[in-house]
Amino acid sequence: MKAAIYPGSFDPVTYGHLDVIKRAADIFDELTVSVLNNTAKTPLFSVDERVKILEEATKDLPNVKVDSFSGLLIDYAKSKDIHVAIRGLRAITDFEYELQIAQTNRKLSNEELDTMFLTTSLEYAYLSSSSVKEIASFKGDISQCVPPFVAKLIYEKYGHA
Repeated sequence: MKAAIYPGSFDPVTYGHLDVIKRAADIFDELTVSVLNNTAKTPLFSVDERVKILEEATKDLPNVKVDSFSGLLIDYAKSKDIHVAIRGLRAITDFEYELQIAQTNRKLSNEELDTMFLTTSLEYAYLSSSSVKEIASFKGDISQCVPPFVAKLIYEKYGHA
């Protein structure tokens, strides 16, 4: 069975993330979407909330499961016996950053973890979680950025419900 991990903050999950998830799920027998617990950041949603949001957003994809982790991706991947990480790319600047991480992960994992890059569909190339949060914080329209139930949760977090 071919399995992969799509790690990320997903704070919040966007249509761009979901595009990558759906396409990766078509390529692999099993895809684990895993929320990184990054203690260096102050997220809008807790790890548990992000896991629940992703479970709801991917409920129609039978080969997708949602999990969370902290620490190094290479250690998490090894514990799951998964050898491919999925990363989404929006622009060349993403590639420069992601390439360095991919090369580091490959080296630190004794070449056991490969990275597959999927370019985000053009219709979502402008999207980022941080821009969605900024727009929502000013009561802007995020309906083109995230699923309706996610938009509702974001607005609630900002007291705009």
